Amino acid sequence: MTTPRVAYLLNRFPKLSETFVTDEILALERRGTRAVVCSLRPGSASDAPREAQHLIRRRICFGALSPAVFRAQWHWLLRSPLRLAAVWARTIASHASSPRVLAAAVLALTQAATLARELERRRIDHLHAHWATHSALAAWVIHRLSGLSYSFTTHADDLYVRRPMLEEKVGAARFVVAISAFGARFLESQLRDPDTARVRVVRCGVEVDRFRPLPPPGDDEIFTIACIARLEPKKGHRVLLDACALLAERGVAFRCVLVGEGRERAALERTCDDPRLRGRVEMLGAQPRNEVEKVIGKAHVVALPCRVEPSGRADGIPVALMDAMALERPVVSTTVAGVPELVEDGRSGLLVEPDDPEALADALEQLRDDPARARRLAAAGRRRVREAFDVDVNAGRLALLFASAPDDPSPEDIAKAGTG
Repeated sequence: MTTPRVAYLLNRFPKLSETFVTDEILALERRGTRAVVCSLRPGSASDAPREAQHLIRRRICFGALSPAVFRAQWHWLLRSPLRLAAVWARTIASHASSPRVLAAAVLALTQAATLARELERRRIDHLHAHWATHSALAAWVIHRLSGLSYSFTTHADDLYVRRPMLEEKVGAARFVVAISAFGARFLESQLRDPDTARVRVVRCGVEVDRFRPLPPPGDDEIFTIACIARLEPKKGHRVLLDACALLAERGVAFRCVLVGEGRERAALERTCDDPRLRGRVEMLGAQPRNEVEKVIGKAHVVALPCRVEPSGRADGIPVALMDAMALERPVVSTTVAGVPELVEDGRSGLLVEPDDPEALADALEQLRDDPARARRLAAAGRRRVREAFDVDVNAGRLALLFASAPDDPSPEDIAKAGTG
């Protein structure tokens, strides 16, 4: 089986909150796949770990007003005028309901036309995009213009909230990856003919062997709860702070450390002015990976009370929970989306219903009061991550898909792959 030349297509690269994609590409490289990364917009080089700097040096990214963008439109107008007109018409018609969304779609289209020429020049065999929105749109445009085969990975909000042109994107793809069985079922429920979707479940993962299990904090350390997540409503920070206020009412001594940045920061800071929380909650903002691991190392438990927003926004399977479990920290989360596929309630962590601060407070207090159980859950959590969420194993499954004929392999082949 020959190793194809693969290009990865992302909306922005690198991006601190999407290091799991970088880890996936690095894992593919360890298996012999040399991938080039294309991005619709540039990211900051400081957001990528040292071992991924070569990906940034090889990254293909054109400025919105680059001469190459205008040359590409002229190239495709001369070579395939009807195709170019068709992708423009379909893109505009499908995204016209929102000026902001339309602007982003037009940017994706113009970048895609430029990338199509570049990927032809580099003789790329296959294109893989992450996220079903603008990245997948760009992959679809590249396919329509050049014929290059493509696939894409769906995650969460790109399916649950906005789904423009989903039928076209899925229908033209060689295969589509869902990061959870929940996500695969949801995707198929949105299609008129799900049997033709060629959906494969390949989970995101972490490099388990990079994480050394951390000893639990000492008995004399104050009970510490860590939450690693962007400050967004779907992550459930307000629920966590409400649970912490209940712990304070119960006389539990604790501290809560929030790592992440986002649009909820001001509201959460106001919540922290509650007398029950004052002086107990620390907000560290976004942190690089090594600092996040230090925070997890000082924590007795990692909590991420995921929830579903009224708009439908929700998590898929948070990689932050995988990190914590790989470091052998007990985790508490909720029954949202694919989370139960990672955290098995009572076996590899604890799960509560979303938007239930009292149940969350109870679960946290249980772990504080029963350190032996917390250690058992933590050890089982690491085993669970190694068993189903190891990035090298899952990269092997992706590599098999990249190298296979359009209708192969079967889901059973995928399940067996990646162990070599």
